[in-house]
Amino acid sequence: MKKSYKIDVDCANCANKMEDAAKKTAGVKDATVNFMTLKMSVEFEEGQDPKAVMQEVRKNCKKVEDDCEIFI
Repeated sequence: MKKSYKIDVDCANCANKMEDAAKKTAGVKDATVNFMTLKMSVEFEEGQDPKAVMQEVRKNCKKVEDDCEIFI
């Protein structure tokens, strides 16, 4: 399953950090952050609960970029 989320981030480098953090989160098959559109696309591994996984993605993104936001 693939879902798209609106994000708030200040710079392209920060967006790249968020993408890397999301990709390393358990339950995420793939993730892409588009700084120009301020959107994050996340493909979840089969059988995963998107809401639970996105809570972890948010935590991991906050570790690398504390002023970012993901609107779940």
